[in-house]
Amino acid sequence: MASLRRLLLIPATLLLAACQSSGPTKEELEAAKNTIDCDYGGERLVIRFAEGEARFLMPDGTRVVLYQIPVATGLRYTNGLMELRGTGLDLQLSRDRITMKMICKAYEIPPKKE
Repeated sequence: MASLRRLLLIPATLLLAACQSSGPTKEELEAAKNTIDCDYGGERLVIRFAEGEARFLMPDGTRVVLYQIPVATGLRYTNGLMELRGTGLDLQLSRDRITMKMICKAYEIPPKKE
């Protein structure tokens, strides 16, 4: 009888795990709240804001970290080579002596592949 219970428990556990993985996890939802998706001159940048940092995922897949600098209003992050400034979703990125206004929106979690 105990082996029958175990045999029935395995498919039930797998079914429960499959049902839970259909949507974003709690961690993914929390990370998305602090993440934005920006267009920088036709290239897509994803920026996640964490404690004192702006973490970039660049179009070529490299990761760049900028560090927060205190300002009276808005935000400012830099690493010496790049600088991010602005307020809300109205942001400018300076890189290689070129400053461009970015078109940003809240990050949307892509649907999971089944």
